[in-house]
Parts: sequence; structure tokens; C-alpha cells
Amino acid sequence: MIVDDEASIRELVRFYLDKAGFECIEAANGEKAIEIIENQYVDLALVDVMMPGMDGFELVEEMRQYKDIPVIMLTAKSQTKDKLRGFNLGIDDYVTKPFDPEELLARVRVILKRYSINTSNIVTIGDVVFDGDKYEIRYQDEALHLPLKQFELVFELAKNPNQIFTREQLIEKIWGMDYEGFDRTVDVHIKRIRENLRDLPGFKVVTVRGLGYKLEVE
Repeated sequence: MIVDDEASIRELVRFYLDKAGFECIEAANGEKAIEIIENQYVDLALVDVMMPGMDGFELVEEMRQYKDIPVIMLTAKSQTKDKLRGFNLGIDDYVTKPFDPEELLARVRVILKRYSINTSNIVTIGDVVFDGDKYEIRYQDEALHLPLKQFELVFELAKNPNQIFTREQLIEKIWGMDYEGFDRTVDVHIKRIRENLRDLPGFKVVTVRGLGYKLEVE
């Protein structure tokens, strides 16, 4: 997600990210960015510091109440105190304007790799590999094959570690908007996923009471 009040900056960043194979969403302000993350899945946010209304720091504070999304701040400021404020909020990197788009792209890749998310449909958590191309989970040279919906469900959670999903969000993502079955099917699948993956280290699928589920990285 690219959050900047300057359309020219959003277009420039999007051009290079699109070219590199990333899917991009744009927001012209903090309020729109919050609306997006409430309703869509975001792997990483590029956030401008100086925006009218809700500035970048305020946006990151607000985002942290929803989801743990990697953040790179785009800023015309290079003062140490501003960088420290951002890092204290948990941002992952800073890029000072004007920036080299290729350098920004490299930083995006590094952050996504750090979060074990990449564009080849592979997610790695510790020593466990979730392969979205082969629909298998690998650990210590052994491959585990789950029933399709179980794999799709845990893969979605693994792509967004520590992010809470409601039952409704998971049903829409995995079964589709037209699904008319019992919403507790998610609970049944989660139970079976836990049973099938109980011996794998580094993560666990946890219930967040009153909210939904998340894959918690240990």
C-alpha cells in the first residue's frame, strides 16, 4: 500500500513496484489508508510522513491498533529525532526524499524477506516452508499435504503472521463471497489444522477471543 498525498509520488512508486511484480493499492491520506487495511490484506505500507490531516506518524499509531504491517516511511525530513520517533512506533525502515526508486524497491524486498513473505508464493517461518505453488508444507526435508481448504486457510494466515482474521474474512477469502454454509466451518478447519501441524515448531494458530484467529510466530 502506497500512502502519500502527492499523486506524482504515488504514481512513481507504483510504476516501479508494478514493474517488479508487486500488486499495489494507493491511498491519498491516512483516513483512506485505515479504510483499506480494515477491508483488504496489506503485506507492506509505504507511508509519507508529511500529510495533511493525519500525518504518517499518527497513521502508523492507528495502524498498529489493527494489524502488524511492515512500514517504510517516506520523508523529506532527515532529522534524527524524527527517525527515532518512527522507529519507536515500530516502523521497519526510512527512505528520505528525493529517493532512488531502485533503492526503494530493494528496501521493500528486504523488508518482505524479513517478514518471510515473497512474490514466489512461498512463505517461510523458521524452518517451516509453506509452498503455495505445490500446496505443501515442508519441514526437515519432509513434505506435508493437507486437504485443500485446510492448506489455503493456514497459508492465508501464514502470509500475514500475527494478523487477526475474523471468521467472515476467512470465509470470504477461502470459500468466496457466495458461500452459504455454516460459518463454524472455519472453527472445524482450524481445529484440524492444529492437529495436523502440532509437531511443527516456530508458530501456532491461536484464537483471539471475540475477534477471530491469527498465526502467531514464536
